[in-house]
Amino acid sequence: MPYHRLFKIGSLCFVWLITAWFSTACATPQPTQPMEAYLVPPTQNTPTNTPTIVWFPPTATYTPLPTVIVTPTLDVSPQKGKMIFQDDFTESANWALNQAATSSIALGDREITLAISQPGLYLFSLRKNPVLANFYLEINASPSLCAGSDEYGILYRVSSSLDFYRYALTCDGQVRLDKYFKNKASSPQPKTYSGSVPLGAPSSSRLAIWASGKIMRFYVNGEYQFTVQDPSIQSGSLGLFARSSEGGAVTISFSDLIVYDIRE
Repeated sequence: MPYHRLFKIGSLCFVWLITAWFSTACATPQPTQPMEAYLVPPTQNTPTNTPTIVWFPPTATYTPLPTVIVTPTLDVSPQKGKMIFQDDFTESANWALNQAATSSIALGDREITLAISQPGLYLFSLRKNPVLANFYLEINASPSLCAGSDEYGILYRVSSSLDFYRYALTCDGQVRLDKYFKNKASSPQPKTYSGSVPLGAPSSSRLAIWASGKIMRFYVNGEYQFTVQDPSIQSGSLGLFARSSEGGAVTISFSDLIVYDIRE
């Protein structure tokens, strides 16, 4: 083969080899794994913005649960003993009676009635005996004329100097306890509405007082109302009262008074 043909064939082979090598060297290798496999995961020291949540915080020492003490409900039902006396309001010698143009206190058919015809008048009657210290009493109070804040109820522990406690119901359904002591009036239990007290007139309620020393509990129609602790007046007689506050006539009848000794 002539020399110039050999030179041409050799040149072509050299060019082909150079081109094949360059193509192989510059080609982008195709990965055999997903791209995520080539990413380097963050180390444990890499800071993040997610706060750390401790779902079960460790307890250094054992903390026992608090002890629950169950306090029994106070029994406020009246504990009465033997009957001291009963009054059916047939003996006029037991009560102070009165007849005037604007008011009257009179005995009727086994009841005593306090009647007021003058607005703003306060009327009361005291029982002459006995003197009571600790007792439980019940009495019926029956308004036939009254309205709004007109009042009626019981005086007790009335002293010779006319210190006393006054348990009152109003004709608009409230109860209260007043005290008159050393020429000063106060209300150990201010007026408060009670569902036990009937509204207006005619109506009837059974009032009750349990008194032992300074502790006094009050009831209407068998339902407990409130307790007052006051040591000011220790003993005295009983009384009944009515008061006109609304400007109209007031008539209240009381019946079936029973007084018992008490059991602590």
